[in-house]
Amino acid sequence: MGGRGRGRGRGRGRGREKEEWVPVTKLGRLVKNQKINQLEDIYLFSLPIKESEIIDYFLQGDELKDEVMKIMPVQKQTSAGQRTRFKAFVAVGDSKGHVGLGVKCAKEVATAIRAAITLAKLSLIPIRRGYWGGKLGDPHTVPCKVTGKCGSVRMRLIPAPRGTGVVAAGAPKKLLQMAGVDDVYSQATGSTRTMGNFLKACYFALAKTYGFLSPELWQDRKFPKSPYQEHWDFLKENAQ
Repeated sequence: MGGRGRGRGRGRGRGREKEEWVPVTKLGRLVKNQKINQLEDIYLFSLPIKESEIIDYFLQGDELKDEVMKIMPVQKQTSAGQRTRFKAFVAVGDSKGHVGLGVKCAKEVATAIRAAITLAKLSLIPIRRGYWGGKLGDPHTVPCKVTGKCGSVRMRLIPAPRGTGVVAAGAPKKLLQMAGVDDVYSQATGSTRTMGNFLKACYFALAKTYGFLSPELWQDRKFPKSPYQEHWDFLKENAQ
């Protein structure tokens, strides 16, 4: 069990030449032909993202950071003995209000990491940030108290004054920093030593930040047409 991926997957195919992206979904075709200009237009209508290249298109270069949070061996008992595979937990984020978490199991560490990065991009979500007191400067903390739960782990995020920093355990701290949250208090209960559930609980809590309607969002808003409705003629012409 010596080679268990302690090097955090440095050689994961970044030197390879990128093939030209050929979109296979309607959303992918709209993005590649520049009919959708920003990621928020997709989130506004809750359109499912099925291609990781859509995320790469909007967050290019080093804008999107990824980090391997944990690699663990998992075993299955078979008639021939035990079958060992490796489970990778990978977090991605741009530190500007977007974060994703991917989990993948594979026979080899490098394969698991690559697939987990792709899944993390597909699960990328927008994070709403807010203020603790006066609304001066950029938003720096979570807008309200939010709770996420996975397994027995319950994670609570509490707004904090500017300059407090991220008061959390090691693993969720990285996730919160990748989301762009600068100041926050946290409280966790349950079996937090199970890092997979701990990370998921933190991810679910961050996902809830857009679930609360605070007074500044009470005004009526006229929503534009969905990208599928707006560009239906383009999609009809370019149907494969």
